[in-house]
Amino acid sequence: MRTAKNLGNHELIGLKVTVMKNEITEHEGVIIDETMNTFRLFSGTKRIMVPKEGREFHFQLEDGQHVMLKGKNIKFRPEDRTKKVK
Repeated sequence: MRTAKNLGNHELIGLKVTVMKNEITEHEGVIIDETMNTFRLFSGTKRIMVPKEGREFHFQLEDGQHVMLKGKNIKFRPEDRTKKVK
């Protein structure tokens, strides 16, 4: 189960996210894909590619909690991130 403590070690695809850059909301949507350097979001009717570097990601968990992760701290291949992020 994804929690605020272990979110970095879990699959992020399917979560609602707000992307912040310099304290300004840049995008909102649902994560549909992830690479080492990017997230692909579905936002309404369009798909958006968002780089991880230089951004904060505010995730909404299934139980309603909100968790912030910095892009530089989750900049790994998804299969490696689940092993490295603490």
